[in-house]
Amino acid sequence: MPCPEDETGGSRAMPVIEKRSLRAAQNRSVRLAVGALGTLALVSLALSRYDLTALAVTHAAVRDWLSGAELYAYREPVSQAGAALPPALAIVLAPLALLPLKAAGWLLALSGVAALLLSAVVLAGPIARRHGRRRTPLALTVAALALLTEPVRAALGEGRPELLVFGLVLADLVALRRAERAGWWTVHRPAPLADRLRQSWADGSWAGVGTGLAVAFAVTPGFFLLGLFVLRQRRAALTALTTAVTATLAGLLFAPRETLSWFGDTLWELDRAEPLNAAGNQALAGVLARLYGFPAPPVLVWLAFGALLLAVGLIRARSAFAEGDRVAAFTVIGLAAAGFGPMTTPAELIWLVPAVLVLADGALRRRTGVRRTRSHRYGAAILAAAALSGYALLVIAPPALLTWNGYAFALIALVSALPWRHRPPVGAPARPSRRVAAIPGPRGG
Repeated sequence: MPCPEDETGGSRAMPVIEKRSLRAAQNRSVRLAVGALGTLALVSLALSRYDLTALAVTHAAVRDWLSGAELYAYREPVSQAGAALPPALAIVLAPLALLPLKAAGWLLALSGVAALLLSAVVLAGPIARRHGRRRTPLALTVAALALLTEPVRAALGEGRPELLVFGLVLADLVALRRAERAGWWTVHRPAPLADRLRQSWADGSWAGVGTGLAVAFAVTPGFFLLGLFVLRQRRAALTALTTAVTATLAGLLFAPRETLSWFGDTLWELDRAEPLNAAGNQALAGVLARLYGFPAPPVLVWLAFGALLLAVGLIRARSAFAEGDRVAAFTVIGLAAAGFGPMTTPAELIWLVPAVLVLADGALRRRTGVRRTRSHRYGAAILAAAALSGYALLVIAPPALLTWNGYAFALIALVSALPWRHRPPVGAPARPSRRVAAIPGPRGG
């Protein structure tokens, strides 16, 4: 039998432990409540500032479409902007047209915030694991910092689905990680459907579904489909292609006239949303159009520079992927796609956010690495300065960035020089890779 001292000590200790647990739970609840209220306040400010300019056009066009008119016949009375969304996305967003514009904007914005949170978990998880930290606090911090940047604010405030597309592409990053651990050619024994689905989710054999849906919902993710082939992820690329074709055929089944009109005419109207030479267009096409003083850039010049930028991005992404940095590989592809695309507004520059995270993590790796030579310290300082200045510019977003094509030059610089983080073999000390990249560039250690 326990002695009285043990019983007394236990009876005294239990309330203390319970109080500490209760206090910790209360602190977590308070932090979550403050974070939720802050998020709602930021979303409200973004909606007020940008006034759902993009969603207003889509909302009106889809409403007219549900009433019997053609989806792409609508034009906004003042700006003459038309809807520029694929039929598959129009079908998904059709329920929002039944709601008032503000309610639809809030629902789309909250969905975008949820996608951003999940994306932050995907991006910050490996960093937290490598430094022995908890994943959730770092992911919440990354998501909170991302909410303050101009691309996220503009996507939420204008009512664009950019964050949802961003989350779909990053979902394939999770699948590729799981596939690497499990092996692509895992043999599935006969089992009930529920067990097979759980096994497929665990081993990442669904990689490519997110990219395929993103391709069906937007044009720019098509570069990620090409990127999967370049990264030698052929099974994921074929899955993405099959998913995109399936979603497109579903759109053809439910909206045949709109699907034919989209691929026949609307897709090629590059200035449908706004003129290509508008200051908000930070793609190469916009820069060249303003440089030449034309409404649209010279096609051959644009395609030549764009193809060069895309080739550099794909080659560097392949090198980063081979070194084990999948986040940097996907980020470089996203940046190259934003630079090559004919229309890239600040709301579509979401891949600048993970680029800043890659720079910051590269600086941290060099600073805390085993070999802290003078070159490593200088490299860490340069990467840290680039990350801090880049993030500050994304938060402040001065008008001069648009006037002086700041976002466009940032895209070109990051595609050409974004460092990736070398992953040493398991159980081996970190050492520089002897592999020579086709297009060399700085690496994050």
